[in-house]
Amino acid sequence: MFDLDWSKLALIAVVALVVIGPKDLPRVMRILGQWMQRARAIAREFQGSLDQMVREAELEDMKRDIDKVASLDVGHEIGETIDPRGELQRSLNDPVLSNPLTEAPKLETQQLAESAELEAKRPQPDPLPVGERVEPAKREGEGDD
Repeated sequence: MFDLDWSKLALIAVVALVVIGPKDLPRVMRILGQWMQRARAIAREFQGSLDQMVREAELEDMKRDIDKVASLDVGHEIGETIDPRGELQRSLNDPVLSNPLTEAPKLETQQLAESAELEAKRPQPDPLPVGERVEPAKREGEGDD
């Protein structure tokens, strides 16, 4: 912004020495130093205020993000992702087949009992007497050659 090199600073010092004079120059330099200190303190305070406002704004943003995450129902979101139409939930809540692993043996046992009852109701052929020979049935087209 201000392009001050050593030659310009030396020129300013010589002009100040001529204009102010050697007697009052130390007092003016001390006052100028105090003003510079005040200006730097004001700049630091202003910078600190700006930094604090930025931190507060970031904290508010973070707080909003945390509140948003805290209000999110993770279980519901996972359920919607895995089973969007609710078919899996309905199949788990179905009272007819609550557990297929325990229901299957019951069904097999019931079917075996029913088939045993049917077998018992079926009329049984008379057993053949011992020593009688049973001739195999002849097929059609087989002749007595």
